[in-house]
Amino acid sequence: MRIRPARPHDDAAVEEVVGRAFGEEEGPTIAALLGLLAAAGHRVASLVAERDGSLVGHAQLSRSWVDARERLVEVLVLSPLSVHPDAQGQGVGTALVAAALDRAATLGAPAVFLEGSPDFYGSRGFVRASPLGFTRPSVRIPDAACQVALLPAYEPWMTGALVYCDPFWATDAVGLRDPLLAQWENP
Repeated sequence: MRIRPARPHDDAAVEEVVGRAFGEEEGPTIAALLGLLAAAGHRVASLVAERDGSLVGHAQLSRSWVDARERLVEVLVLSPLSVHPDAQGQGVGTALVAAALDRAATLGAPAVFLEGSPDFYGSRGFVRASPLGFTRPSVRIPDAACQVALLPAYEPWMTGALVYCDPFWATDAVGLRDPLLAQWENP
């Protein structure tokens, strides 16, 4: 398997992976989110996992902010992370998360946020954001599911509310997209 930056000719394959990973109900919303993030200039990095000439996974880093007391701080949001169902459980997601964190650090981002399972992301560099002084951008995101990975550019004053860029709101792709996150509402 090889992780590489996505290229323009990968768009259809990325949309296919996203659609299959998120299913018929949520796939179109997430695909629309990808398009809006790119069109609005918020996409910072798009990575794909390729195996035997086929795309089996995708991860995207998009620009958002932390509303810190001193000033707004540009941060990245890892969303979506998509792995084709036939490739799940084979380390594709783990490799994409590691590559995304490496790319974010190279870009000088102080932090990467996401919404997701603490069981999955907790062993991949993410921790619950609230004990570190961050607040979630929506009450639809269970506190435990709002997670962050702090990177070398992070400074202790860079805390506050996570503010998603507009495409997340325009597509209503915030919060309990995945009903499985509901289990983390009151841990």
